[in-house]
Amino acid sequence: MVLSKRERILAIATMLVVGLLAVNSVLITPVSNRRQQTSDERTELEAQLQEAETLFDHKRILERKWKDLLSEGAQSDADTETRIAKNMNEWARQTGLTLPSIKPERSTTEKGYTEITFVAAGRGSLEAVASFLYRIETSELPVKITNMQLGSNEAGDNISLQLRVSAICLGDSSQTPVKIPQKPQSETNDEDETL
Repeated sequence: MVLSKRERILAIATMLVVGLLAVNSVLITPVSNRRQQTSDERTELEAQLQEAETLFDHKRILERKWKDLLSEGAQSDADTETRIAKNMNEWARQTGLTLPSIKPERSTTEKGYTEITFVAAGRGSLEAVASFLYRIETSELPVKITNMQLGSNEAGDNISLQLRVSAICLGDSSQTPVKIPQKPQSETNDEDETL
């Protein structure tokens, strides 16, 4: 069978198109897909690497803070009590909160850390109370609020505050553990209901 020139051109063009489709499906598409997959994996791995580097940086910062806290906590319990009570009085003065009562209590927790609990009562405007609480929560000192009660007068312009603030420091191994009696669960629920 003899093909005309036109038929030969069409046959060659068809073979080229079929060949290109075969090359595309066998080589180009898989390579392109693999390249895209590799690019996606690379992006994901770079994100994981960045997250790991951030985590290690955060770890170094926290280790430094922890060492600072331990060196500060190496002071005696009395020094820690004085420092925290002084800071609480300073925060109250800065915020305009009247804080006539700060009573430290002591309890020893496990693993050589002493927990010092302060019971404080004060009065002031809503802004003063909020600012005082913010200063406690954002303090570099190892303190946290463990219990809080708020009350107000009829006009709502004067807020009363009662709170329990807990601080940790390194315990003295020569001291015997002293536990603070915990409130019964029913009293805690009653306090929550009054809020």
